[in-house]
Amino acid sequence: MPDPHQYGLILAGGRGTRFWPRSRRRSAKQVLPVLGDRSLIQNTARRLASLIDPSRLWVLTSEALRDTIVWQIPEVPAGQILAEPAQRNTAPAIGLVAHILRSLDPDAVMGVFPSDHVIGKPAVFERAVRAALQSAGAGRLMVIGVPPRWAETGYGYIEFPRGVRRSAVKPASVVRFREKPGLATARRYISAGNFYWNSGMFFWRASAVLDQLRRHLPRTASVLASLPPFTARSFAAQLNKAFPLCDNISIDYAVLEKADQVSGIPAADFGWNDVGSWRAVYELMPRDAEGNASADESVCLDARNNFIDARGKLVALVGVDNLIVVDTPDALLVADRASAQQVSDVVRLLEKRKRDDLL
Repeated sequence: MPDPHQYGLILAGGRGTRFWPRSRRRSAKQVLPVLGDRSLIQNTARRLASLIDPSRLWVLTSEALRDTIVWQIPEVPAGQILAEPAQRNTAPAIGLVAHILRSLDPDAVMGVFPSDHVIGKPAVFERAVRAALQSAGAGRLMVIGVPPRWAETGYGYIEFPRGVRRSAVKPASVVRFREKPGLATARRYISAGNFYWNSGMFFWRASAVLDQLRRHLPRTASVLASLPPFTARSFAAQLNKAFPLCDNISIDYAVLEKADQVSGIPAADFGWNDVGSWRAVYELMPRDAEGNASADESVCLDARNNFIDARGKLVALVGVDNLIVVDTPDALLVADRASAQQVSDVVRLLEKRKRDDLL
C-alpha cells in the first residue's frame, strides 16, 4: 500500500526547444505523443501511479501548458497542477512545492520526476524509486544514478565510491556531482565504473530540502517562506508577486553540489532515456533494414539511418543519409542527426526575429 506521507512532483515547465518545430510553447514536448499514442507526461503519471497515489501527485508547469495537462491527466487533482508565474529553474520550483507540502503534511516525503523521460523497464525503476523514497523518509537527500551505456557528454554524472555495484535497492554515498564532461573525460568515467548519469530524479523530506535552501539559497528560501498557506485565498496572488523574485538556478547547483551527505541509488539498468532530442527519438524507434525510422509512411531509396516525422504526409528520401526530417503545417526541419542538439539554436534565432507565430 502506498505510504500516505509520500508525494510526487512532476516537473513539466520546459519548452522542449530541441523538439522544434513540433514542440511549441502551447504544445511542448511533454504533452506530445512523441512515442506511441500517449503523451510523455501521461506516461509519467501512469508510471508513478503504482508508487504514489495520484491524489498525492503534484505538477508544476507553465501557464501555456496547464489546461492541456489538466485535460491529459485527470487522475491528478486539477488544484495540484500549478502554473509557475515565471521560469526560475528547478530549485525554486522544487522549493515551492516543498513549502506547500510541508504546510499540508509536516511528515511529507517527496520524489521529484521530470515529465518527459522514457523508462523501458518499469519493474526495475519501481524498485529503485521505492528504495529512494524509503531512504529519503529516514532523512537522506537521495538521487538516482543511471548506469551509463556510452560516453555521453550531454549529461551530468554522479560519482559514487569505487567498487560500487549496480543495485535497485541499496543506497551509496555520493562522492561528487560532475558537470557535463568532454569526450575524453566521459570515457574515463565509463572505464572507472563508479560514475553514473544524473537522472534528474530526487527524493527527500520536504522539510529537509527547505532546510538546505535556507542554508544555500537564502533569498529564494525567504521568498517562499513569505507565502501564505496554500489553502489561503491570497496564495495565488502572492505567488504571482513573489515567485519572480526567486533565484534562477537549478537544484543541482543550488543544493546538491553543496550539501553534506547526499546519497543515491546506483541503479540497475531500467531502460532510461531522457528523450532529449530528435536523435534520441530515432534511437528508440523501430528501424528498417537500412536504419531508417519513420513516424508514418515513407519511401527511402539509397537512403540510410534517417529519421522522418511528417504525419499525414508521405516523405520520399533519395540518396541521403543520417538526416532528421520533421514537418508541421507551418515549418519544416531538415538537420543532420549528429547536429540534433543544435535545433534549440533555431528557436533562439526565431526569438531574436520575434517570430512568435513559430514559437
